[in-house]
Amino acid sequence: MSQQLTGIGASAGIAIAKAFRLENPDLSVERQPITDVDAELSNFNAALETSKKELEVIRAKTKQDLGEEHAEIFSAHLLVLSDPELVDTIRNKVKDENVNAAFSLKEVAQQFITIFESMDNEYMKERAADIRDVSQRVLAHVLGKSIVSLAEINEEVVLLAEDLTPSDTAQLNKQFVKGFVTDIGGRTSHSAIMARSMEIPAVVGTKSITEQGENGVTVIVDGLEGTVILNPSEGELAFYRQKQADYEEQKKEWAKLVNEQTKTQDGHHVELAANIGTPNDLVGVKNNGAEGIGLYRTEFLYMDRTKLPTEEEQFDAYKKVVEEMNGKPVVIRTLDIGGDKELPYLDLPKEMNPFLGFRAIRLCLEKTDIFRTQLRALLRASAFGNLKIMFPMIATLQEYREAKAILEEERQSLVNAGTEVSNDIEIGIMVEIPSTAVMARQFAKEVDFFSIGTNDLIQYTMAADRMNEKVSYLYQPYNPAILTLVKMVIDASHAEGKWTGMCGEMAGDNIAIPLLLGLGLDEFSMSATSILPARSQLASLSKEAAKSLAEQALTMNTADEVKDLVESFLATTK
Repeated sequence: MSQQLTGIGASAGIAIAKAFRLENPDLSVERQPITDVDAELSNFNAALETSKKELEVIRAKTKQDLGEEHAEIFSAHLLVLSDPELVDTIRNKVKDENVNAAFSLKEVAQQFITIFESMDNEYMKERAADIRDVSQRVLAHVLGKSIVSLAEINEEVVLLAEDLTPSDTAQLNKQFVKGFVTDIGGRTSHSAIMARSMEIPAVVGTKSITEQGENGVTVIVDGLEGTVILNPSEGELAFYRQKQADYEEQKKEWAKLVNEQTKTQDGHHVELAANIGTPNDLVGVKNNGAEGIGLYRTEFLYMDRTKLPTEEEQFDAYKKVVEEMNGKPVVIRTLDIGGDKELPYLDLPKEMNPFLGFRAIRLCLEKTDIFRTQLRALLRASAFGNLKIMFPMIATLQEYREAKAILEEERQSLVNAGTEVSNDIEIGIMVEIPSTAVMARQFAKEVDFFSIGTNDLIQYTMAADRMNEKVSYLYQPYNPAILTLVKMVIDASHAEGKWTGMCGEMAGDNIAIPLLLGLGLDEFSMSATSILPARSQLASLSKEAAKSLAEQALTMNTADEVKDLVESFLATTK
């Protein structure tokens, strides 16, 4: 008899194969006294070196298969294993307390994990997951236990696991691993993001797949709906095989739109752009027919290193992107880093609430040497394509004016030195803070464009950390309050003859797209794999009908009412 479980659809598609339940080795340890400290430390050091070598191999494979941005995860893991605060604390515990290395490692690692998890923000939670992943790898080697190598799977399976670590996901061979299902996790976890890049159907957060799923039973993974069926009937198999075939046909239809402009049913054009982290992401951008880059996150240039990137390193990265986009717009965000994203070579203050702290433009306006270096690299790269510069985390007009003044000083300095710089670089801001949305009319008189960062705008407006499960219900993209702020920004830009884009996850959401179209959004920027489905959806919509829909949505009382309204509207467009 079949069983159905419900979770979160983390990566689209349908997979049908037999179950392979990932069972990790027993890594339970007890505190034990030791007499030979040197031998214990030698075992720990050997386990550490073995783990580093394994991670180097995984990093190289990930870079080759998925690109630099995903490989950065394992660079972070290698940094963890080189962090003296962690590693030396473990060694000192062995020496000072004459206790076994396995126990010392597990106890110290758990202390670090608990600290990071208690900070309740996305970056710190990822750090906790990194430490857990890395420490388990080292612990397995200390104990002489073998780690299951997912790279060695050589038959078609659906992977069942409590959770998949980034190093697990990076080893998956999509020829054999047709899909995966986990007990825990969400759409923004490393494994979910990597699954979407690899186009492996995935459902996460089922709570009980490892309890209910037995090795060898047939499993259906519906990553479109977030549904998992164990031991399906013949009728269910037939239904999902047809759904799988229909989805593959749909993907072929989407592929035909790669070189098309994005136009609505009534001929209105909007721009569909991609969000990227490194120049290596350009392959996906081109393969999915992006009309530009709506967000280039430059912080990846600053991470996984022991010192700041030079002006030349930055110039090369920016130049490569603008050149390869062949005149299409490239919006590059200046450094968005700070208390929530630590750089080991910057002595940044520890903060109770780093998401509201010393970060992004606030950091750049104080550490102007770092800011000026980046601005010079950007200005020099502007001569090679259609580059636009965007400042993040702007809360006041004064911040924008200060940032623009520094930019103008560097522009003049380059021009005086005979360096070629574009004469028509658009300068814009991210709208992530409610005060900026409320003041949009004043900002619109001075900026060239807005880009709405909904991930932060929603959590700041609702006063709810989207990574905190206790308040995650308040992360409501369709809430009329959010839609009202979005409308204020778009209307303000249009009144001054300017344009507004959106680079948060909301821009690629099929419920949000009709609303954003109706509100007048000019540019939708999203992950590259979302572009073709969005282009297909927009082609089926009328701008005028979407405008009426948005007006009605603004009169609703709750996010659920808005969602129901849009779903009814979409049902009539099919």
